[in-house]
Amino acid sequence: VLAEEGEGPDSFEIVHTTESIAMSESPASAVRKKKDSPIVRGMLDLKAGEVGGIVSAGSTGAMVAGAMFHVGRLPGVLRPAIATWFPSKQGGCVVLDVGANSENKPEHLAQFGVMGRLFAEAVLRREKPRVGLLNIGEESSKGSELYVKAHELLAAAPVNFVGNVEGADILAGEADVVVCDGFTGNVVLKLAESMVGYTTRLLMGHMKESVLGTLRGKLGALLMKDGLRRGQQRIRKDLDYAEHGGAPLMGVGGAVIISHGKSNELAIMNAVRTAARFQELHTAQRMEALLGQSQRQSQGESLGA
Repeated sequence: VLAEEGEGPDSFEIVHTTESIAMSESPASAVRKKKDSPIVRGMLDLKAGEVGGIVSAGSTGAMVAGAMFHVGRLPGVLRPAIATWFPSKQGGCVVLDVGANSENKPEHLAQFGVMGRLFAEAVLRREKPRVGLLNIGEESSKGSELYVKAHELLAAAPVNFVGNVEGADILAGEADVVVCDGFTGNVVLKLAESMVGYTTRLLMGHMKESVLGTLRGKLGALLMKDGLRRGQQRIRKDLDYAEHGGAPLMGVGGAVIISHGKSNELAIMNAVRTAARFQELHTAQRMEALLGQSQRQSQGESLGA
């Protein structure tokens, strides 16, 4: 990344710390007590304006708690949300919340729609991204009371709301942004992560069994070797989380990017790029303005009623 940007080792500083936060620790307690851990030091530097963003593949809970305690929510934000990229027929979409909250209110989901819109504009480079609400059916009356009320609020929010979408619609590309509560989103994320590896191995296994099982197949595979290799690489690239950076924590006062615990150098590089793009586009400031607009609209409708 440094070489591509024309920078060298002298352009950054390595800051040594004396503490670390384990995955097994209570996030809230750890970020309060361990002030000299990398996550807390990074959050404090972000709050002070000494860095433009923070990227970590450490404890997700500590990243969320650290951002809440040391960076703070944007004015008007009820709950932050973790947003992540999902593959789709339309080149990908963003799903949020995927784990920052275990319980949500309708107002939270409405704000997630605004946050997701900004993610889609910044990272997916979509103009007027379509925002959908993950539900068990297309009708506005479907789902629990949480989702029925969230549907009403999203319809009035400053987003291009396309209504309810079902699970199959995520990969079909029916929406650029898919909104859900944090519990549901985390289940969807974990299932998707496991399915990517399983499906890729299954597909490749069947191809080898079918194609290489006969002499004719072996001869054909030899002729198509380069094409098969490129196809395999493309499948992995399209589905690999490392190609698409980390998951931004939306709703806090800076670029906070949560990377996968198994991140390699490619994943970290793309997460850093995501943080840089969020900073360049002033995503936090735009989010604050849009959420303020949404609140004013809601207050106006309440007075009108």
